[in-house]
Amino acid sequence: MGQTGWVARVVLVLLLVFSVVSWAMIFQKLGLFSRIRRESSQFLRIFRATRGVANPQALASAGSPFASVYASGFRELQSQIGTGTGNPANDGRLKSLTAVSVSMQLASAEEVRRAEKGMSWLATTASVSPFIGLFGTVWGIIDAFAGLGDAGSATLRAVAPGISEALFTTAAGLFTAIPAVIFYNHFLQNIRDLGQRLDSFAMEVAAQIEKTFS
Repeated sequence: MGQTGWVARVVLVLLLVFSVVSWAMIFQKLGLFSRIRRESSQFLRIFRATRGVANPQALASAGSPFASVYASGFRELQSQIGTGTGNPANDGRLKSLTAVSVSMQLASAEEVRRAEKGMSWLATTASVSPFIGLFGTVWGIIDAFAGLGDAGSATLRAVAPGISEALFTTAAGLFTAIPAVIFYNHFLQNIRDLGQRLDSFAMEVAAQIEKTFS
């Protein structure tokens, strides 16, 4: 049974590492999306209150993904019309709205990729942890029956410790995997919503730019 004990310890330590890192990632993502919602709501409120194409520095919540998308489009707009007077509307005409839209789309994709960081770890934990726990279970059962053969006794007392230890690794694997699955799906939906909102915002900004400068 000593060998089973060591295998079970290795399995449990490995599952503990997966669990600790996953929970750290979960709390980090919860804080990230909470900050994104707060800063984005503030940015969109100020942006829509301006009713025009303002300099990004004049808008609050510079850390918002929406601010990054807007700043990218504004830089492309400045490169096309110039900023000599300090008021873009007086410096020139828009040359390519497509270029502005592409700049914002690239910035949007980058913000989505940034929000996706760490998701692969949650997906790996959700898919691998049950099998790691199952490995410990199978190994424990094999070793328990091997010990039963050596002892020559078929009593429940002879096999109960090995079976209970084996089943404990299965429970640990599920305990590690289930939160990872739940929060992976939750964060994935948040990322999809963020991507859709950023795309809609880019279209809104492009329409405002076309109306102002074309």
